Amino acid sequence: MLKEKVEEALNKVRPSLQADGGDVELIGVDEEGVVKVRLQGSCAGCPMSQMTLKMGIEKILKQNVPEVVRVESV
Repeated sequence: MLKEKVEEALNKVRPSLQADGGDVELIGVDEEGVVKVRLQGSCAGCPMSQMTLKMGIEKILKQNVPEVVRVESV
């Protein structure tokens, strides 16, 4: 159920990533609330990808899914 909540929250951030030629793929969510994602497209090689990950994706996920502790890129 947690994975579904995370996927729904990612769908909220996807349009802005896709507008810049990127995307995000959910790899998994562990029982401690750590979300693993893979940035795709132009986001994968972008020098600002860590900022996007922490200030964008992680912030949105934490707001929408309180069980999320942190987001990691794999």
